[in-house]
Amino acid sequence: MLKRFKATLTAATAIALSGTAATAGGLADEIVEAPVVVEDPVEVAPAAGSIPSWVIPVAVVALFVGLASRDSGDSGGESESELGDK
Repeated sequence: MLKRFKATLTAATAIALSGTAATAGGLADEIVEAPVVVEDPVEVAPAAGSIPSWVIPVAVVALFVGLASRDSGDSGGESESELGDK
């Protein structure tokens, strides 16, 4: 009878331990790590100024055109060709 009791106790212990091992995680929610997402780097546009970039070269060209076409005022109303004839 001791052998039968020992076999029954061993079987019951094995069943109890296997049931415990199966629920070793408990009833808590499974912890799942978030997947790592690698994003392409975002190119940041340079900060825009208060005026467009083409305004400054146009202003410089306009200044030179204005200086070149301006009358110097030294001729007294006479051109150089008129001064050479006198």
